[in-house]
Amino acid sequence: MRARTALPAVLTVTLLALTGCGAGSGSDDEAARSSSPSPSAPPAQPPTSSDPSPDAASGPEVPEVLRFTATTVDGKPFDGSTLAGKPTVLWFWAPWCPKCKAQAAETAKVAADHVGEANVVGVAGLDKNAAMKDFVADTGTSEFPHLSDEKGDIWKRFEVTEQSRYVVLDKDGKTVYEGVLPGGEGLAEKVSGLTG
Repeated sequence: MRARTALPAVLTVTLLALTGCGAGSGSDDEAARSSSPSPSAPPAQPPTSSDPSPDAASGPEVPEVLRFTATTVDGKPFDGSTLAGKPTVLWFWAPWCPKCKAQAAETAKVAADHVGEANVVGVAGLDKNAAMKDFVADTGTSEFPHLSDEKGDIWKRFEVTEQSRYVVLDKDGKTVYEGVLPGGEGLAEKVSGLTG
């Protein structure tokens, strides 16, 4: 009986804490909007009371931007919905790009430093898969997944038009940064700001 009465209270406190953190951590109106659907505790309570259902165990809600599938450079299937619920770094690179090679070490370090807290995914394009596999091996970035996007479908989905770009998403799938970080400089701070 105690577990039945304690679970809704714990879930409500957690939801309120997450809503409060989301509203205060954003530096722009978009971050505030992402937390505005539940402006006060009462509207948040009905979903909480239904959360203990089997659907709640399936994981966080998947935003539209993460509803894609792909294949890794190793030929394994990849489902973008697995990224939901955690901050995500999408690193768009091309195998022949010297700027991308210069970003590799810092990107790999950020991925290693935030295992379990954030996702880091390489999105390779503008060449053939064999060259992409060589890039991953040469740069020592095999510890996180790299998608083979030869047709540019994922690049188009995130409106990326050139290599050596980062798209950083918050845990709700909202873009909080998109651009170039020479040598990956500043990536660690951006990810720490979303996980810390």
